[in-house]
Amino acid sequence: MAQITRKELLEKLFHADYEQLKGKKLRLTRLRIPGKEVCLAHVISVSQAPVYQNLGLHIGVHEGEDHTGESIGLIRFTPWEAVVVAADVAMKSADVQIGFMDRFCGSLIITGGLAEVQTAVEEVVRFFREELGFQTCKVHRN
Repeated sequence: MAQITRKELLEKLFHADYEQLKGKKLRLTRLRIPGKEVCLAHVISVSQAPVYQNLGLHIGVHEGEDHTGESIGLIRFTPWEAVVVAADVAMKSADVQIGFMDRFCGSLIITGGLAEVQTAVEEVVRFFREELGFQTCKVHRN
């Protein structure tokens, strides 16, 4: 997507009134209206300890656990509350654990064996696309 200048943006927004508004104070407010979307679905195959530590998967409820050698699934949703449904679908579709779930930002991190994490992420994306009518992205794997 090409970037546009401030002047071009204002001309597009206020095309009919642009000439009359020139030089006047304008206040623009940005709003984010979340759609029904799975915008990130990524599987990290066998991971190193620093990845888990930087994600905070070794503290809190997971304190003392060693996730080295496990895989990580990352999924992001709008609306954000959809993460609760996704966590339920993931847990019921494969032997995975919830590493992190944020219903205020729509982020879900799951951990487990590579095949289980891959299955869980794919099932979550399929469920949201086919059952709930969400726009979905492809599942990426690294």
